[in-house]
Amino acid sequence: MSVITWSEAKTQEGEELLKDEDKEIFDIRRLALLVEVVEHGSITAAADLMMYTPSAVSQQLRKLEQEVGQPLLNRRSRGVVPTEAGQMLAGHARKILGQMRAARSDLAQIAGLRSGSLTVGTFPTLAGSFLPIVIRTFKKRYPAIGLSVRSARFDELVSDLESGVTGLCLLWDYPWNRFHDDSIRVTEVFQESTVILVAKGHPLADRDEVRMEDLRKESWIVRAEAHPVVEVLQRSAHDAGFEPTIGFLANDYQEAQAMVSVGMGVAMVPKTAVALQHPDVKVLSLGSAAPLRRVLLAQRQDKVYAPAEVAFHSTLLETARERASEYL
Repeated sequence: MSVITWSEAKTQEGEELLKDEDKEIFDIRRLALLVEVVEHGSITAAADLMMYTPSAVSQQLRKLEQEVGQPLLNRRSRGVVPTEAGQMLAGHARKILGQMRAARSDLAQIAGLRSGSLTVGTFPTLAGSFLPIVIRTFKKRYPAIGLSVRSARFDELVSDLESGVTGLCLLWDYPWNRFHDDSIRVTEVFQESTVILVAKGHPLADRDEVRMEDLRKESWIVRAEAHPVVEVLQRSAHDAGFEPTIGFLANDYQEAQAMVSVGMGVAMVPKTAVALQHPDVKVLSLGSAAPLRRVLLAQRQDKVYAPAEVAFHSTLLETARERASEYL
């Protein structure tokens, strides 16, 4: 009769776990959502806190229920309550999330993230849409790091990065003018679509998608001071066989939306520009013909990246993976 030692037993257990594909390892984000829903008694409240849509939270919780193999929540007319299984799993999830936070804290301490500062460069449309989501997560994870943000035009962003004023910055480019600088390392964050804005009373407002050819007789509202979006409009119009008529020069996208809303013209804008959408403006897709711009994270090639820069880089790309589909 052979005797199996404790070490051999643990080895066999580990090997069986790796071999058994039916043993699911629960997604940590879904567990976090479950905890928030159970604690707040509401999918909507949990969605607001975690910065998701209620439908996205519901979808993730349904996937978790499929992994578990039984219901976790009883949905009622006013909120939700956990089933016995949901209450039990939420209890385990709290412990797991606590251990994950402790692990992150320990690693942050090793990496030197208990102090320091970081200055990030960005441009206005991203500062008003995607970047605040990143900053909220970053500040929650690394509260001891002093974070500053500088919003500027493209040339200033590059100059600040090269001179060390910023540790990293966000840039953009289009297919016909790709950004390249041997001294700067760039990472694609996400791709962003270009959309058309019309007033809700416009004849095309009942559509979800239009062609540039449908807009040849329109008056266009564009950004002033040779803004890059003007070139995007001109290229798109020329490809459709017409020269756009410029009717109004706006100082920012909020002003452009206001003028569109009262019928002064239509506008072409990057999708992040309508993160705060005017109630009297309809956003129309250009479909596969929509010009795409890349949003880029830029860092100097010739430096050793500080722990705070590495942490921000990681947080930003993680957020982009979760949110990128919103901008196409």
